[in-house]
Amino acid sequence: MKIAIVGASGAVGQEFLAILENHPMPIEELRLFGSKRSAGTTYRFRGEDVVVRELQHNDDFMDIDVALCSAGASTSKEYAETITKHGAFMIDNSSAFRMDDDVPLVVPEVNGEDAFSASRHIIANPNCTTIQMVVALNVIEQLSHIKRVHVATYQSASGAGATAMQEFEQQHRDIVEGKEPTVEKFAYQLAYNLIPHIDVFQDNDYTKEEMKMFYETRKIMHSDIHVSATCVRVPVMRAHSEAVWVETDEPLSVEAVREAFAAAPGVVLLDNPAEKSYPMPLFAQGTDPVYVGRVRKDIGSECGLTFWCVADQIRKGAALNAIQILELLVANK
Repeated sequence: MKIAIVGASGAVGQEFLAILENHPMPIEELRLFGSKRSAGTTYRFRGEDVVVRELQHNDDFMDIDVALCSAGASTSKEYAETITKHGAFMIDNSSAFRMDDDVPLVVPEVNGEDAFSASRHIIANPNCTTIQMVVALNVIEQLSHIKRVHVATYQSASGAGATAMQEFEQQHRDIVEGKEPTVEKFAYQLAYNLIPHIDVFQDNDYTKEEMKMFYETRKIMHSDIHVSATCVRVPVMRAHSEAVWVETDEPLSVEAVREAFAAAPGVVLLDNPAEKSYPMPLFAQGTDPVYVGRVRKDIGSECGLTFWCVADQIRKGAALNAIQILELLVANK
């Protein structure tokens, strides 16, 4: 395989490199692309130095099999034709194509077969909050159809990118040194605070992040499911958490749901309240699974359940999910 990474210097681009470094997939050639600012930067990969090329409208993708892209929606839209025109598949981590009817939106544990219907050679990676939620929801969906979901997210600084992570660290330094905290990437100071506002507000007063969870979940799960979300930025460096309430067609026992979670691919069940065993971002960062715990009946609904899930959104919520899609394409080649 000849693989390209677009946006190699960003947080997700670096995670692509980290995962592929020890991946068993044979890679004949790896090409790295970035902006004019990052062009010329060198990264070590499998014992060789790889230099970042400036992304341009040329034939650099002529013999590339798959391009893993995480350079923002505007860049993806501008360069999609350049990347795919010679036959390369583009696995795109931005929001550029997620809701296009002819672009599959894929979470391999849920709808991996959709990846094979990419008529434009573009496959979209869903939003990080959606990915970890649907991995868990799909387990319940196999037991009884989910009609309704309410979710509150607790999203880490890393979800806003590498510069946001740096700002979060800088805010702590500023506070310790008695300075006014630096606030540029976030709407407000994040250190010692939380912000109930991620992305821009829509006409219905939900944010774009919250509406992504509504629309993307329906597309991935091929379902009429209704999702109402409140997305909150919290003072955690890495890994997102979600409190999820679901309403199913039929009542489900907690025991049956726990058993299903324990057996599900991509899910790790940590659910022993007596031993204080439950998922936390502190232990999820840098790992691959979606961790699920606090599974219990929703005492406000006969057909309701609630659970807590945590995942590293740079890995499963972005880079790892894209590489799992890549694995599907390789297996089907």
